Amino acid sequence: MSSRILEAEPLIRLWISLGLFAALAVGEAVLPRRRRSVSRLQRWPGNLGVTILDALFARIVLPASAVGFGVFAESRGWGLFNLVALPAWLEVMLAVVLLDLAIYGQHVLFHFVPVLWRVHRMHHADVDVDVTTGVRFHPLEILLSFGLKFGVVAAVGASPLSVLLFEVLLNATSLFNHSNLRLRPRAERLLRCLVVTPDMHRVHHSIIVRETNSNFGFNLPWWDRLFRTYRPQPEAGHDAMTLGIDLFRDPKERRLDRMLTQPFREDGRASAGAGKSPPSRDE
Repeated sequence: MSSRILEAEPLIRLWISLGLFAALAVGEAVLPRRRRSVSRLQRWPGNLGVTILDALFARIVLPASAVGFGVFAESRGWGLFNLVALPAWLEVMLAVVLLDLAIYGQHVLFHFVPVLWRVHRMHHADVDVDVTTGVRFHPLEILLSFGLKFGVVAAVGASPLSVLLFEVLLNATSLFNHSNLRLRPRAERLLRCLVVTPDMHRVHHSIIVRETNSNFGFNLPWWDRLFRTYRPQPEAGHDAMTLGIDLFRDPKERRLDRMLTQPFREDGRASAGAGKSPPSRDE
């Protein structure tokens, strides 16, 4: 079964991602949450260009995906779930939750460790947030994230099926929670109990540092509440809030070459946290 999952993984992830991307892009055009400050034509070439580079970079540097590494780890009996007997459904559920917790922890580190923030800040430099922001990550961040996921998969003993499910969910929720999609207030409140919503995650892209350092979750919304990094709304409101990073607001920063060199250019702030601890306010 593991080999079949590995063979099917690329097509499963590709078609789900493309289908959801298209649906959200149409939804943003029909029911936008915020007025764009910059047109899609100005932003999308760079955002989609770096996404293509990410895919090529990952295949060249790491030919094995997280699912492939899960098959490798399973064949060697690595990890907790290979040492204890659990129902298959429970093992999959726990593995997905633990992997999501690891990604939350990684996200916090990328904000408060200066060298990691330099890599991650390209994601935050987008002056608007929409479905393409959900795939706008520096290739070095993709590489570092793979390393973390490989370590967690090995430690937990996550099955290939659970890794595939997590990867699909992570990609899907990243597209969804970065989308500029207007949801009905009641639907948004209900969804926020189960998944990170666009309004919840948009706060994280605020230009205000204390708001940037909140709402770190990508998939499950519970970690921010548990670790007191949750902020329900931006201070200025969603329509008036400013997105992005001061240093990278020049139009030339939307060019692909400038995006890729952002981690290597100096700025006046070592990390998003600027030496502060994560917020402890749970409103």
